[in-house]
Amino acid sequence: MSDHALPILFVEDDPHVLLGCQQALLLEDLPVIGCGSAEEALQKIAQGLQPGIVITDVRLPGMDGLSLQQQLREQDRQLPVVLVTGHGDVAMAVQAMRDGAYDFVEKPFSPERLVDVARRALQQRLLTLEVDSLRRQLDGRQTLEQRIIGRSSRMRELRELIMNVADTGANVLIHGETGTGKELVASCLHDYSRRHTHHYVAINCGGLPENLFESEIFGHEANAFTGAGKRRIGKIEHAHKGTLFLDEVETMPINLQIKLLRVLQEHKLERLGSNQAVDVDCRLIAATKEDLDLLSQQGKFRADFYYRLNVVSLEIPALRERREDIPLLFECFLQQAALRFDREPIEIDRKTLSQLMAHDWPGNVRELRNVAERYALGLPVFKGSGGESLSPSLAESVEAYEKSLIVEALRRHGGNMTQASQALGTPKTTLFDKVKKYGLQN
Repeated sequence: MSDHALPILFVEDDPHVLLGCQQALLLEDLPVIGCGSAEEALQKIAQGLQPGIVITDVRLPGMDGLSLQQQLREQDRQLPVVLVTGHGDVAMAVQAMRDGAYDFVEKPFSPERLVDVARRALQQRLLTLEVDSLRRQLDGRQTLEQRIIGRSSRMRELRELIMNVADTGANVLIHGETGTGKELVASCLHDYSRRHTHHYVAINCGGLPENLFESEIFGHEANAFTGAGKRRIGKIEHAHKGTLFLDEVETMPINLQIKLLRVLQEHKLERLGSNQAVDVDCRLIAATKEDLDLLSQQGKFRADFYYRLNVVSLEIPALRERREDIPLLFECFLQQAALRFDREPIEIDRKTLSQLMAHDWPGNVRELRNVAERYALGLPVFKGSGGESLSPSLAESVEAYEKSLIVEALRRHGGNMTQASQALGTPKTTLFDKVKKYGLQN
């Protein structure tokens, strides 16, 4: 983040002094907005101005600088406020610093002194904002829209359902094709629940050999079997008070489904080699790409286990079913890839976007991310035409592409139909009809 991103709000009732200070700051490439009173400054902030720092004269008509500093501190305790004082106000300014002011500048002051204090205060503000941003990331406090990306109605409904059930504690079964983001949804369910302070434990049921599965899930005591040199706490016990996520649950052996069902019913387990029951309380989230109801009817999956899992069912749509989200997702992945590979972001041209919209995406969002990484490295979006699955019809591709352009134009112009129609070069009435056709109305 640069200094230029955060303007200085300068409050001074003498227009000549204000002009001179603004010029001194602007000559040093420090953007500044001037105000003639504390009331005007507060009004600008209330209207949406986000200053990097505030520099204010102490003596102002109406509300004085000290009262302004106190009110700003109540709104944002981390906003640096620099006071401009006369000779007789130094003691007052020192006390104001004890009360939270960043620094003070005594009149008369040189332009160099003003610039130095302003630059230091801005640097502190930038550092504070960066630390806050990092903490939010570490705390997992991104919004759900930032984590599960998409403006299609299917994704809005999915986010709404996640927020509705996240804190209920009910078992959840997530269904979706490979690469749609089932584990991401599971982690969101955990992070937005009251269990988020405890462990989130994920197991890929298809990636564990059957002879190790029971030990991995339930744990074991020392010498319970050959090679068990010491006690091991199993995944279920580790997820106590938290969340246990079972990915590819359809691959779990039938005999282990029975044992796990018993644990879920009794809230107790016994480690291998032990007769001592251990109390466990974990929320179960499972994910599958198969139809578990059909598998249970065929005897390939325990029906009672399926019903235990399927208290709440979440369906993640395939990427080809929400093509209007492709440009936004691709742009997001492209930015991430550019940062990771230390490359300048590449603009998406219309030809590439057309290819993206026409592709069938058998690998879903995971495949789209891989394509974005190749594009960020300057490689073709697709390695070749061979091996791709059946693409949609020309009419479907054209409609999907048209819909994506409309969605993007409306996003850029804040939903303003007049501005969007001008940007797209189409009459407003035509755009309105297409918005209705594609179900883009709020």
